[in-house]
Amino acid sequence: MSWRTHVFKLYPPVAGSRGQQAEVHVHVCPEWTSGRCVTAAHFLWESGPWAQGMRVTRGTVCSVTSDCVSVRTSVPGGGRRAMEAPLQMEMVELVPNGKHLEGLLPVATPTASNQRVEGPGRSCVEGEGFLQKSPSKEPHFTDFEGKTSFGMSVFNLSNAIMGSGILGLAYAMANTGIILFLFLLTAVALLSSYSIHLLLKSSGIVGIRAYEQLGYRAFGTPGKLAAALAITLQNIGAMSSYLYIIKSELPLVIQTFLNLEEQTSGWYTNGNYLVILVSVIVILPLALMRQLGYLGYSSGFSLSCMVFFLIAVIYKKFHVPCPLPLHFANITGNFSLSEVIKEEGQLQMETDATAFCIPSYFTLNTQTAYTIPIMAFAFVCHPEVLPIYTELKDPSKRKMQHISNLSIAVMYVMYFLAALFGYLTFYDGVESELLHTYSKVDSFDVLILCVRVAVLTAVTLTVPIVLFPVRRAIQQMMFQDQEFSWLRHVLIALSLLTCINLLVIFAPNILGIFGVIGATSAPCLIFIFPAIFYFRIMPIEKEPARSTPKILALCFAALGLLLMTMSLSFIIIDWVSGTSQHGGSH
Repeated sequence: MSWRTHVFKLYPPVAGSRGQQAEVHVHVCPEWTSGRCVTAAHFLWESGPWAQGMRVTRGTVCSVTSDCVSVRTSVPGGGRRAMEAPLQMEMVELVPNGKHLEGLLPVATPTASNQRVEGPGRSCVEGEGFLQKSPSKEPHFTDFEGKTSFGMSVFNLSNAIMGSGILGLAYAMANTGIILFLFLLTAVALLSSYSIHLLLKSSGIVGIRAYEQLGYRAFGTPGKLAAALAITLQNIGAMSSYLYIIKSELPLVIQTFLNLEEQTSGWYTNGNYLVILVSVIVILPLALMRQLGYLGYSSGFSLSCMVFFLIAVIYKKFHVPCPLPLHFANITGNFSLSEVIKEEGQLQMETDATAFCIPSYFTLNTQTAYTIPIMAFAFVCHPEVLPIYTELKDPSKRKMQHISNLSIAVMYVMYFLAALFGYLTFYDGVESELLHTYSKVDSFDVLILCVRVAVLTAVTLTVPIVLFPVRRAIQQMMFQDQEFSWLRHVLIALSLLTCINLLVIFAPNILGIFGVIGATSAPCLIFIFPAIFYFRIMPIEKEPARSTPKILALCFAALGLLLMTMSLSFIIIDWVSGTSQHGGSH
């Protein structure tokens, strides 16, 4: 026995509905007894005019077809009125728990011929053919029962949040200061939690548990395409950052294994050649598979690698000297050209070195504009929230909100620790890709080598996993009604990998990827879309347009639009002026 969720509209209007339709969520649980089906239904009145002052105390589904349900209910009308009315329901959408809908199901308007009115003596037990599976036709109603525990859901959502963005947070702290960084990180984490709250409320109203389908329900096809485009751009940005890590770190790993003191001109230490080689030999064959199977478990390995990375960053803080020998040498070289006596030069050199190792608590410069995009990029998990909600055992909005809050809190602590200890290790010398900065200290360090190998393995196996939903989104947007084609399957994968490789090769550093994606798709997925979806989906009977929750949602969307505009403007100004010095390029 398992529960299924359906969304219906009620016909005909009954007393108290003022001639309007009411929308209702029905959780149906079928029980089979002696080959005959007895179905009990529990009704959740979440929208429509019936939601005010009326509730269904008892309901029984008497017949079910692919597009309509006859129900006998006891509906108190308030005051002296109480009635038992047969209701005809038109199915608007079928929402199987655990599976994304590719599109809304066709709706059939009930007519007089298919309306069924059950009399007092008529049974609600249907024949043996009720909901039987046909070998030639897939059943409309798909049973699914979530089995994922609370703890595993926290792990899954934490894994969805965690990504390559953690590598850029120390650079963000170096360009904001510790206090300002902590304030901004806290603000982004709280706003992310609030946007998940909006998503859960919206999905609870319409029974949809797919991000793109919320866009469809709110704005039709344009809303669905906008959401799919934002998710696609976010995933392309994630894949680009992963490939840039390969471009940046793999040459250092090869140099260490070959015991090379300095980078040679050989192709095997050229990051551009290596990223193409890895894409062709490893990533492309995996991306051409129709099903990834157990490769999906590499996402858990990826989270483990990032935890290993955090431990190494904390450990290295207490073993890396400040200032670095390289920085000390640069200061000495500068003073050898100065026309001052040796004692004064040495004193000034020591003063500068001491000042270099003092943390900044509040900083504003041209690179500060990258901070919020980097943080937004690091906290994007919203497209995965609804699928995780679907898989949850005994799901409820309150339970899923607790999972989201706990996952964001765990990632918040990890992000802050990685940024803090990374910044306190290199101070203003930290690069936009933190792991690459350790090559300044000791290129043969065994611990850092192990971290590099683990991170490289994780990101290499993650790229084809991220590529799958991007290819599916492209197929839905451009080839929705066409059958599967291996040629199209291969060409889309080749095109995506080619474009991403070109982006990685010509991008001067990973900061540009973090900045652009974090300033465009991330604000849409975190701020703008959840707010406007909520505003459109939440019925005015439940929350008027001028109610506090809807006003807050609009302000939330406006904040996201403001952050997007400001971040993009400052990033473009930084590019045009040419003042960026990010480091970390190979």
